[in-house]
Amino acid sequence: MSFVNYQRKEINCKIVYYGPGLGGKTTNIQHVYKKTSGGNKGEMITLNTENERTLFFDFLPLELGEIRGFKTRFHLYTVPGQVFYESSRRLILRGVDGVVFVADSQVEKMEANQESLKGLEENLIFQGHDLEKIPLVMQWNKRDLPNVTAVEDMQSALNKRNAPSFEAIAVNGDGVFETLKMVSKLVLMNLKGGLN
Repeated sequence: MSFVNYQRKEINCKIVYYGPGLGGKTTNIQHVYKKTSGGNKGEMITLNTENERTLFFDFLPLELGEIRGFKTRFHLYTVPGQVFYESSRRLILRGVDGVVFVADSQVEKMEANQESLKGLEENLIFQGHDLEKIPLVMQWNKRDLPNVTAVEDMQSALNKRNAPSFEAIAVNGDGVFETLKMVSKLVLMNLKGGLN
């Protein structure tokens, strides 16, 4: 999972933003990228197609803390939201250290959220990951829209693992860094547990 670069004294961790199409995954990463100081970020790479805003991934290394003298660098990726990009999703999940599931809070998007979550679980199993051990944070995005599902209903429909969850309005940045800090913390705790 995480990659250790002994020469640069860096531990590289991969966080993937997963969820239904146009749910706010790319918006989350764009906000983080925009608000992160220049020295702490690499180049963001976005691939667009006519059917999907992000075909492959957005890439952003973000440094947060040290473990035993090693800097921790986080690489943030999004997956394409539409189902016909399943092979790309699997590829992007390879070597993942933590996942943010970005759910679209609109009532009419619940089925798409459930379908995407099921796909996430299947793709993690396909990659050989233990679902109970992968750090996961749920984000209930688009809370500013008029026709949203109650948070309690989203929790019961989508958060069977009782993972940490945050309400968000990614276009304004609300909940974006709280979500990122939590998944980063869980990844680091997981990593430190493996280093003992």
